[in-house]
Amino acid sequence: MTSEAAGGAMTGLRVIDLTRVLGGPYCTQVLADHGADVIKVEPPAGDEVREWGPPFHDGDAAYFIGINRNKRSIGLDLASPGGREVLMTLLEGADVLIENFKPGTLDKWGIGNDVLREKFPRLIHCRISGFGGDGPRGGNPGYDAIIQAMTGMIAATGSPESGPMRIGVPLVDISTGLFATVGILMALAERQRSGLGQFLETTLYETGLAIMHPHTANYFLHGKPPSLTGNEHPNLSPYAIFATRDGKIFTGVGNDGTFRKLCKEIGKPDLGTDPRFARNRDRVINRAELRVELESVFREHDTEPLCDRLLSAGLPAGPVQSIDKALENAHTAHRGDVITKDWYKGVASPIRFDRSKASLRGTPPKFSQHAEEVLTEFGYSKADIDGLVAKGVVSGPERKR
Repeated sequence: MTSEAAGGAMTGLRVIDLTRVLGGPYCTQVLADHGADVIKVEPPAGDEVREWGPPFHDGDAAYFIGINRNKRSIGLDLASPGGREVLMTLLEGADVLIENFKPGTLDKWGIGNDVLREKFPRLIHCRISGFGGDGPRGGNPGYDAIIQAMTGMIAATGSPESGPMRIGVPLVDISTGLFATVGILMALAERQRSGLGQFLETTLYETGLAIMHPHTANYFLHGKPPSLTGNEHPNLSPYAIFATRDGKIFTGVGNDGTFRKLCKEIGKPDLGTDPRFARNRDRVINRAELRVELESVFREHDTEPLCDRLLSAGLPAGPVQSIDKALENAHTAHRGDVITKDWYKGVASPIRFDRSKASLRGTPPKFSQHAEEVLTEFGYSKADIDGLVAKGVVSGPERKR
């Protein structure tokens, strides 16, 4: 990921981003990394995750910093008629509008999808919500952990000893943002054929259901909810954490041939033909006995050399390590996965093109940092902008607490 302005794959795309918290900002950072001009429109109090700390940098929480690079910020009171007038001006040059207001909010303000479609026929309007605008839970608020609970994730995560566990990263929010990104790109592709924009929606709830593979597929076939298997895979064995002499290793096997290769590599070829373990279906049934056999070998080895040896042999294995080790290891450095600019440090876009590179052009913005710059681009004079700030329609650098 380059640190200079570059012709990214999304260069020339203008996105008006009304989203806050995680899913929407994650989506727009993906687009911004690849060249999109993302104008982040924040309420007068700012995106609330600016306060989700510690840690902080210059008043903004790491939570905000991690998902808002390469964007420009303007504080705008959309609850006021003047704020909505400014928004409509911004939309005149926009390709995409993305928002995560409660369904019906834009309609209440008189700028719902019908109005937007008539005024901006090429605009792609993406909404992220908890449950969508209809159905028994339509309009209800959605939060990552709540959706994890409601869609079976928590019930399928953990061990019999721990009980059900929340997944330790906001997987639903992030996946919803990624689905929104995919949807926007699909709509842009369709617009090339039709010349028209369209409304699209991703919800946390549908995302939660969609990413519950293979548990949904298993349930549809045999009608049984998943049990708590800890780090074990419900359909594969071995596919779990094993203790080593100085730590832990995760190894996974996807087919019988790979299992036989693993057994040969660790000096236990007989396990590969043992009737209890020869086929995956047998290994799943006899996973406890297989664990004893494998761990008796793994405990004789240190983690890193064992992982290196297995990986070099084409066998999947990795050390169970903390994030500091992951960010500092040699492969991360070689691939350029940590990017820096001035005070900022972040993880690079994982989308790699050979020509249209992602780039780090701007650090995460301070609140309403670019209000004057953006409005000037849209034809507002200095006097106009000062007047909007004086009325509270446009925010100055200070957030309302």
